[in-house]
Amino acid sequence: MHEYSIVTALIEQCETLAKQHQANAVERVDIKIGLLSGVEPHLLSQAFETFKLDSLCANATLNIRIQPLILQCNDCSNQSEQSQRTIICPQCGSHHTQIIDGEDMMLMQLELDTN
Repeated sequence: MHEYSIVTALIEQCETLAKQHQANAVERVDIKIGLLSGVEPHLLSQAFETFKLDSLCANATLNIRIQPLILQCNDCSNQSEQSQRTIICPQCGSHHTQIIDGEDMMLMQLELDTN
């Protein structure tokens, strides 16, 4: 389950940023998970709850936003948002599409306790 290694890296990144800003703790972690990222949000959330306990994120809440797939069609130039895992243009049916967003997992925002 690669979510464990992802959570470990996420917590390390949160701790590094917290220390850079002289924070005592991380209160909230907001992430974006793309539909095609290969990350299972439920498993990631469970792993975060387990691994956060011995870190500055011990009392942090994890907010996950699922990023739909954004496609750009190379044939008809249509840009579309897909909630399913498909790379077919919904307007013209072409397979000649480019993924604009929806493949990554990103740390979007932290709320830090600096008191």
